[in-house]
Amino acid sequence: MLPNLTPDVELAERLFAELQAKSFDGVGITREAYGPGERMAHALVTETAQALGLEHRVDPIGNLYVTLPGADRAAKRVILGSHLDSVQQGGNFDGAAGVLAGLAAVAGMRRAGFTPARDVTVMAIRAEEAGAWFPTSYPGSRGALGMLKPEELEVRRSDSGRTLAEHMREEGFDPGFAAAGKRAIGPDDVAAFLEVHIEQGPVLDAEQIPVGIVTGIPGSRRLRAGRVLGEYNHSGGTPRKYRRDAAIALAELAVALDEAWCRMEARGHRMVCTFCTLATTAEAGFTKIPGEAHFQLDVRSLDLHSCDALFELLHDKVAEIEARRGVRFELGAEGGSRASPMDAGVQAALQRAAEVLAIPHLVMASGGGHDAAAFAQAGVPSGMLFVRNQNGSHNPKEAMRIEDFQQACAVAQRFAAEYGA
Repeated sequence: MLPNLTPDVELAERLFAELQAKSFDGVGITREAYGPGERMAHALVTETAQALGLEHRVDPIGNLYVTLPGADRAAKRVILGSHLDSVQQGGNFDGAAGVLAGLAAVAGMRRAGFTPARDVTVMAIRAEEAGAWFPTSYPGSRGALGMLKPEELEVRRSDSGRTLAEHMREEGFDPGFAAAGKRAIGPDDVAAFLEVHIEQGPVLDAEQIPVGIVTGIPGSRRLRAGRVLGEYNHSGGTPRKYRRDAAIALAELAVALDEAWCRMEARGHRMVCTFCTLATTAEAGFTKIPGEAHFQLDVRSLDLHSCDALFELLHDKVAEIEARRGVRFELGAEGGSRASPMDAGVQAALQRAAEVLAIPHLVMASGGGHDAAAFAQAGVPSGMLFVRNQNGSHNPKEAMRIEDFQQACAVAQRFAAEYGA
């Protein structure tokens, strides 16, 4: 029987407030990956660990581990964690909620004098928002798990132009550890990984349910540097049949894929399709027909066959538009990731914890990518809890009710206390 464990949510509230005050950029929150904002947040968590009397260490990639010792120090540990970096002018809860939920859980255990059966570690992960800073995925968690490729260390940060390796060294870490394929943690010493995260969509709020138990993280197919090449010409002097309008060609492709997505969804496909950017170039002017347009495309689904089906239509539509409009598409290099189902045993344990605590919950898929995907791909049993939030994420209006966060913390705490005991 467990004692009457409760998470220390007041501690988390104080830390949320301090993070907000120290990383407000005048519009929203900015905590740069491998930069001053992330450094500040990691220092704050380290100071908190010291004040609580918890063990703490940092791996060569810069990830922070705060540990409440368990009765069996040789047993595989349970990790509760997420990231502390943010996008530019983002919100205060994306990522940080998972780290502070872990701290609230272990601080509550320590306050109750409870010793878990195995170590419970809170992990503050580096650079999850890599897409906003470096063109690679999950370098912090993948670096810890021995999955970061040497060439990925040479990608350049969007604001500084310097490489990931250079930024790691500047922060006092060792990119050579990742380049050599070494790992700090893995399935041999981690029993389970749980990430608490705000939901990045409106489902829980619309359904009036505080907590979501995640079934999986989608895979993706992505184009980051697509172009349409047509011909610049005079907007007044060029009749329609002589135009090679790159902007209209791109708009036609976007509408075609949106309509295809609608048809596929009606047939049971669960996916999303987003043209993240659609833009003409700086050379376009008020009296010019656009001769060039750029785009980025992001297609995601738990079933990559759905992504493949939409990309087949993309290629067919591109050929059709090129022939009719006299333009040329350059799709550029394609990126993406495979889907990551969450562990069935972890999902079941989370559902049991929520039911025992009488906390309403919804079983749902994730729409976005998360560090839990890297853990799952490394063979670590992984799970996620979503917290209901308002106004989405990656924007200054991002919100989260503390009572919803408290319920997610309670589920995470009970899971960590009981898992494998």
